[in-house]
Amino acid sequence: MRKTPVSTRRAPRLRASLVAVAIAAISGATLTGSPASAAAPTTDTTQFKGVNWADPRDNFADDELQLSGLSTSDTYAQTYTKATRVISAFRANLGANTVRLPINPYTVNGSYWKSYRGVIDAATAQGFKVIVSYWEGTGDRKDGFIDDEATYWPMWNTVVKAYKHNSRVYFEPMNEPHGYTDTQWADIAAKWLDTYKSVPRNRVFVSGAGYNDHVTTVCADPRLKGTYLSLHHYGFWKSYATYDQWVADLKVRIGDCANRTVADEFGAPMTTGLNYNVKTPDDNFVNYVQAVTDTFRELKMGSVYWPGLRTDDIYSMQKLVGPANRPWLETTNQTGADRLAWAWGRGKPVKG
Repeated sequence: MRKTPVSTRRAPRLRASLVAVAIAAISGATLTGSPASAAAPTTDTTQFKGVNWADPRDNFADDELQLSGLSTSDTYAQTYTKATRVISAFRANLGANTVRLPINPYTVNGSYWKSYRGVIDAATAQGFKVIVSYWEGTGDRKDGFIDDEATYWPMWNTVVKAYKHNSRVYFEPMNEPHGYTDTQWADIAAKWLDTYKSVPRNRVFVSGAGYNDHVTTVCADPRLKGTYLSLHHYGFWKSYATYDQWVADLKVRIGDCANRTVADEFGAPMTTGLNYNVKTPDDNFVNYVQAVTDTFRELKMGSVYWPGLRTDDIYSMQKLVGPANRPWLETTNQTGADRLAWAWGRGKPVKG
């Protein structure tokens, strides 16, 4: 996730035709009903009630990923202990049952993988679902393409071998594949599924095309039948929109694919004092948060907030407290947590 407007964050290698493809996908492909219906792995996705746990660098790194509160020098046991406390705090403070974690080849293909597995193992041991997603590098590599297929596929070989028999672990082949056209991205996702036939399709999250910003084209592709689809949606994409405009914007990106879709990134400022429990029509972010959480609840969609924990991120729903070796979390904005609970089927509607 990057907090810059969509219009200014296109990668240099991205062909201009992608914009036209994406617009056509959002406006037209939502009418493609049969493949989407045939591909549904479930009647809804509300089982996923989660948050992202992120590296302070936004998960874009050319070395090992270091989740907020952890250290790459930690042993497996130290990582497991710290992760157990953070995951417990996600459940205690927010009622979450899912966490989305980043991976990259530096983290998986080297010696740190043994320790990093402590995060996944600690989460699943507590009954959490874990979505493991590939992130590209930074600098010139931050372009929406797989950085290096010579390291990408070995990375997934290792992760799949380790967790294909753990039903709580889900695999997301790539985060925000915006360097590819919709068709190119669907081809890569289909290749991933073909490569890892031993992974049940209902444990795979196929990212929406572009910045995960619409799922209509991957939903309509019969090669991706049976998978979940991941959508990203952010309030900073518009300088201002009304509640109704945000609802419409979200629904057109989903089309008729809500029964397969999980919003595994969405978020808004949590440390700036906004109150998301009261209707405030002149505030873009309040409109956005209320609109998307109402819509997720209405469409019975799972959602994974960005981020549950990321150091020095104003969007972070939680912050680290306590000693480094025994971390705990505090909620940064209770009204934001209330809206998250509402999206997950609990709580009360906003005040008029």
